[in-house]
Formats: sequence, C-alpha cells, structure tokens
Amino acid sequence: MTAKAKNGAETLGFQTEAKQLLHLMIHSLYSNKEIFLRELISNASDATDKLRFEALENPSLYEDDGDLRIRIGVDEESKTITITDNGIGMSRDEVIANLGTIARSGTADFMKNLTGDQKQDSQLIGQFGVGFYSSFIVADNVVVETRRAGAKPSEAVRWSCSGEADYQIEAIERTERGTTITMHLKADESEFGNDWRLRSIVKKYSDHIAIPVEMLKQDMPAMPGTEQDVEADETVITAPEWQAVNDAKALWTRSRSDVSDDDYKEFYRHVSSDFAEPLAWSHNRVEGKQEYTSLLYIPGMAPMDLYQREAVRGIKLYIKRTFIMDDAEQFMPMYLRFVKGVLDSADLPLNVSREILQKTPMVDSIRAALTKRTLDMLAKMATSEPEKYATFWSQFGAVLKEGPSEDHTNREKIAKLFRFASSSVDGAVPTVSLASYIERMKEGQDKIYYVTGDSYSVINDSPYLEVFRKHGVEVLLMSDRVDEWMMGYLTEFDGKSFQDVARGELDLSKITGEPLDSDDNKSTLDNDEHKEIVTRISSLLEDRVQQVRVTSRLTDSPACLVVGDNDMGEQMRKIMEAAGQAVPESKPILEVNMAHPLLSKLSAESDDEIAARLAGVLFDQAALSAGRPLENPAKFVQELAVPESKPILEVNMAHPLLSKLSAESDDEIAARLAGVLFDQAALSAGRPLENPAKFVQELNKLMFG
Repeated sequence: MTAKAKNGAETLGFQTEAKQLLHLMIHSLYSNKEIFLRELISNASDATDKLRFEALENPSLYEDDGDLRIRIGVDEESKTITITDNGIGMSRDEVIANLGTIARSGTADFMKNLTGDQKQDSQLIGQFGVGFYSSFIVADNVVVETRRAGAKPSEAVRWSCSGEADYQIEAIERTERGTTITMHLKADESEFGNDWRLRSIVKKYSDHIAIPVEMLKQDMPAMPGTEQDVEADETVITAPEWQAVNDAKALWTRSRSDVSDDDYKEFYRHVSSDFAEPLAWSHNRVEGKQEYTSLLYIPGMAPMDLYQREAVRGIKLYIKRTFIMDDAEQFMPMYLRFVKGVLDSADLPLNVSREILQKTPMVDSIRAALTKRTLDMLAKMATSEPEKYATFWSQFGAVLKEGPSEDHTNREKIAKLFRFASSSVDGAVPTVSLASYIERMKEGQDKIYYVTGDSYSVINDSPYLEVFRKHGVEVLLMSDRVDEWMMGYLTEFDGKSFQDVARGELDLSKITGEPLDSDDNKSTLDNDEHKEIVTRISSLLEDRVQQVRVTSRLTDSPACLVVGDNDMGEQMRKIMEAAGQAVPESKPILEVNMAHPLLSKLSAESDDEIAARLAGVLFDQAALSAGRPLENPAKFVQELAVPESKPILEVNMAHPLLSKLSAESDDEIAARLAGVLFDQAALSAGRPLENPAKFVQELNKLMFG
C-alpha cells in the first residue's frame, strides 16, 4: 500500500487478491475454452517478431538458427501439451516482470520503443498481458522454460504455477533459445490432449499468422501386404518429422498485383465454405487515422438461410492475422448480410478476452466505409457487367430492397441498384433501373408510377394499368413481397416522387393535356345520371366500401379498388397477417367505369335485389383484380352463372321469306316458316341449333314442297 499526503488528503494504492483475480480470469474472462491455444500461439508469434526486430541491429541473436517457428506437441498418455517457439525468449527479470505480474503486456512495452515505421512493419498481437493465463482454463499446472536470445545456456529459467496465488522460479540449463510452455491438462479437459483437436483449433484461429505453426507429422497406417520385414537384431530409428499446420499466408495482406483471380476465388471458398465462384470482390488497404485491410466478396448464389434475419452473418474479423470472430456483424448492415470476406485491423477495441468487439466511433467509421465499398462494387458490376449483375439481382435483390429502411444515408445509392419489371418492357425479368425509367418519362410527367402485387402475371394484367397503357406511360411492376414495405421508405429518387397507381387520386392531366376540370371530364365525372348510380352503388355496398366514385384509371374493366392515401396496402396487410400482427380495419374506395356494360345494366335495373347482386359482382371483380381474397368465393361463382336469356330477332321485311310468311294463313305452316327464319339467324350468329335435323327437314320442305 502506498500513501501520499497532499493538503491533508491521503492517496492510497489499490490492493489485489492475486488468487481471486486468477480465478476470475480463468472462469469468467473467456467464454470459449479453446481460446487458450490462440492466445499462446499469439504470444509465441510476438516472441519471434521481437527477435526479428532486435536481430536487425544484432544478427548474432539468431544463434545460427534463422528459421523462426512455433511447434506444438501433445502426449495423450500423460495429458500434456507443449508449445515451443524459437523467438526472443526471456531473462529471469523478464519472467518475473511478465509472468509474475498479471495484466502486464510485454508486447505493449516493446511497442512503445518502436519507431513509427517499425510499428507499421510489426505484426505484434498482444495487448492486455492476460492471454498467457488462459492456459489455466484447461490446465492445473503450467511450466515455462525459457532462455533469452544471446544469453548463456546457464541463464535459462523455469517458471511453474498451479493457478494459485504464488509461483516457483529457478535457474536451469537450456541450449535452445526461446520459450517452451508445458501444460498439464485437468482431468476433465482431456479432449484437448488430442492431436486432431489441436490441429483444428490452429486452423481455425491461427491459420494466417506469418510464423509457421508445426506439429509432428502423423504416420499413415501401412496398407495390408506392404509391410517391410525387419530383422530381429535390426533397430529402425525414424527421425520425427514436423509439418506446418497453418497456411501462414494471409492473402489479404499481399498486394493486389501479386494475387491472381484464381487465388482470390480459392480464398473465397476458404472463408465462405461455398464452392460456387464469387461474382465480384474488393481488396483494399486503408492507412491514416485508421489502419485496416478488407477483402469483401459478393457470392454467386444465395445461402439457404438468407431470409432468416436471426441467422449467423457478418465477415471474419482478424487482428494482425489472428482470427477473432467468425461473424463480425457490426461491420455490415443487415441488408448486406450476404457479403463474405475478412477484415484485419490492429486498432479495433476488443474486450480483454478478445472475443467481444466494443461499440465505438471507429467501428461505425469502418462499417460506413465497408458499406460504401460494397455498394460501389455492385454499382460497377451493374454498369460494366449487366449479365453478371442480373445474376446477383436474381439471388439477392429482395434482400437489397431492405436497404432504404435501414440506411438513410445511402438510400439514393441503394435505389440506383434496384431493378424492376415494367409495363413497357416484355417479360417478367426485372431489368429496368430507376435511372432508365426517368430517361423514358413522358413530357410533363413528374412522378415515377408503380404497382405492387403477388406476381408479375397478376399485375401485368391489372386494370390499374389500363389508362397508363392508353397514354403510353410506363409503370414499374413490383411483385416481391417486400416491395410495398420498401416503398414506404423510398419516397423519391433523383427529385421525382413515387406514386402507387392503386392508391389515392390519379391525375394524368399534365401528361395527357386534358385538365380534370375540362368539359369532357366534367361530363364524365359530374354527370347527374352518373351521380345517381354512384350514390346507388354506395348505398348497396355501404358495409364494404369507404367511397364510390367515377374512375379516371379504367378504360376496359368495370371497376377497381383503390387504397386511401394513408391506408395500408394489400401486400403490407398480407405481410403483417403472416407475421401474426393485428391489421387495422379499413375499407377500400371503389372506382367504377361508367362506360362499361355492367354499369349500364346496373343503372337500368329497377329491381333492388338484382341491383344488389350486380353491385356485389362488381365489387368482387374489383377485389379479385386487386389481389384481395373474396369473402364468399362460392357465392361469387353462383352470381356469375349465365342467366337464361332470349335473343332479339331482327327481320328484313324486303326478304322473300318474310313475304311468304306474311301471306301464309295456316298457323302451323307459319310457325314452321318462323322456325326456319330463327334457325337461319342463329347459324349466322354462330349459335348452335337446338335441333339441326329438324331444321334440315323444314328447309327441304320449304324449298321443294
């Protein structure tokens, strides 16, 4: 304890209960036990890097062994793991300072003494000085033997600890420079005393560090019949053969000019476990206030869990080649969750266990930069490789449409990447961009028109398009379920607002040149007769519609349903219902085409019961066209059953047959002549005859007597 008096105040130093602190570090700091090997390999890598720097001024430190390496040995019988490096090693004082002081980072101290250029060239990993103690997660006793490079063999040191509040230190003889850590595994941690298990951990966390991590090569069992005979007095000695477990090649750290396309594709398969080729990639190194390297890929095929927003996503995070996490979702927005790749940075703020990334402005800045880079990569693909971009859009277009709701900053940039089907382009394949739509806009058009629906075939034949096709105005056809929700956030593009052609009032007067208050429109919309039928339909359908009005949308269909400006559209209602959410009650607006025969028939119908049935058919037809489910489909079909009706027979009084019928006094013969007259007219109209044989007989009698 220290005490300092100042103006009567006393300053005291904190006291530490070493045993309790070790207990917290072993049991609370790390969530994943296998992390211990990553930490110890990182320490060993730092030791070799320190030797490399010191040897620049004193090459004799290599002691005729310049091949830097890390070796891992495992003894399954004795349940021990040995990690050896031929790095800088430690003196007795350094052992006491580094291993005898918890949370003291020798690497951090070493970095303080490096110049700016040396810091950039270094690949030192350690930050907190606690990684070594992760060994006690799986071991109940740890022994460290070390000799500093350049020191005498007799100056080597052995340090041992059983994870309690004290440790033992003694001098030993050691000819090799560097450090050996021997871990005696706990009884319940025997899984780590397995060669294959350790290899898998090395591949996962330390595959790309610059120093080779070696393990003894496993001999393959001999094939039956291939064994070689050995004499009884002959002894065969096989020297141990070490092989590198890690790749030791972090592709993203190399210059782009040194990496071939095949290398990039192969690395994509490694980081994504996807054997399809990527569509594009972006490899960049950023230096300045922030220093990091990113390698981002656009996959060629969507994964099965793409639409499960809670599924694992994000890019791989490395700190100076050492793997930290597999799904660093903080660096990519949700609508870009399909992006694969790696981010490597030395400056990111991790928690002490290096398992959790802290939320800081630096993380937000890198996220913004990677998002921009991805969108730029897609924009370049859309411009220079449209066929490849069409493949991307077919796989990930619906996910990208989530962007406007999540990323207000890049909303315009995201919208430029969208592709839609169009009423002016044949086929259901979405090929029309918003920019190309604006280029084809009619004179006087100031809005981008669109319609949403369940499928292309439904909306392509939608009655909402009739007036637009009449005047040659293009309408975007949106058939993804996410479209209506997306358009709630995408309100304009390039200064042009969007309008749903099935929502609110429609005014095409600036395009057609026919103002709404023109005489022609007044005669159509304000005609007293029309007002009367509109009022009648409103009363007949008062429980089903909010309003009935004469349409300006339709040219051929009898009616359509229009959503109010502030009401929820049909697609959005279906999404909410599928999610089990309550949907607000609202009634649609029924617009009617007064020029359609069904409206004329309804207008002329004096029987209120029949008029109500006709109004119901009118509403159900409009509902079907809008993609709405019918309340009673069976009743609709019954109402559509063709009623029995009789045609009107018009006669030509100048024809001889009419003269003959007029002069005939015998009613029976006159009836036969009238029958022939009707059947002739029916044949001319293409109607089937009720009794063709009788018609032939009557015709023969008429002609031949």
